[in-house]
Amino acid sequence: MVEIKQQHRMVTTDDGIRWHLVEAGVTHKLTLVLIAGFPESAYAWRRVIPILAANYHVLAIDLPGQGYSSVPTTGFDTRTTSQRLNALLEKLHVTTRIYIGHDVGAWVGFAFSHLYPDQLLGTVLIDGNIPSVTLPKAIPLNSESWRSWHFLFNALPDLPESLLAGNERKLLDWFFSNKAANWQSSFSKVDVDEYENIYKTPGVMRGMLGYYRAVLTDMTIHDELKQQKIAVPLLAVSGELGSSRDLAEKIAPFCKVSYGETIPDSGHYVPEEAPTVLCQHITAFINRISEK
Repeated sequence: MVEIKQQHRMVTTDDGIRWHLVEAGVTHKLTLVLIAGFPESAYAWRRVIPILAANYHVLAIDLPGQGYSSVPTTGFDTRTTSQRLNALLEKLHVTTRIYIGHDVGAWVGFAFSHLYPDQLLGTVLIDGNIPSVTLPKAIPLNSESWRSWHFLFNALPDLPESLLAGNERKLLDWFFSNKAANWQSSFSKVDVDEYENIYKTPGVMRGMLGYYRAVLTDMTIHDELKQQKIAVPLLAVSGELGSSRDLAEKIAPFCKVSYGETIPDSGHYVPEEAPTVLCQHITAFINRISEK
């Protein structure tokens, strides 16, 4: 196998946000924009990047407040985040793109696909509880509450930062052990160390919690956006044992063209648990929509 070179870059946009991204592949080819969620970073795509970069130009990007990107004080709703991301992509001269988002990245992808359809060939959303789409209006108090309890906790002001300071490893271990189908084979000590170091960085925990504190705003935004269907083809991917197993069914009414895939034996962290199968579905989707 040919070694795929990856370059870590820091890019500052006109709004002052300093973005961290991982770039790989050939720049003149179709660009795939990869956005991860909580409690992760662009590192979540480490197994996906080498596969996709063999045929595409790949940008794995840390959102504002995530990973090694700078942490703004406000603006964590999906509309503002989409606008910020689009400004970055324009600065990078990236025009035709496939947006690929997991978890929080899927929330942003829902808004981004509505707001910037002319700059997208298609969208892939992966196992995400999207506000006003797949996220239940009320968090259940039953055996399924493990999927979404953190939406309430993370949205509280101040308290989560106080309780999680010094306990970042416990948070990560809980999420990975409960939401991955086989977490010990998907997350090495080195992997969890990387996430722990990121979330111990001053401001990062607050930054990622900011996305949950904006969920009520996101619901209003998404209710407005849902008045028009997503114009670009969309692929919804769920883990068989994931947090959003009905993503394809739930999002189909809001799309002009949508496809769905469920990955067997995968939990919520599909890019890390089943990277090869995920990339096969992404490639098949791109080939399918490119032929039309």
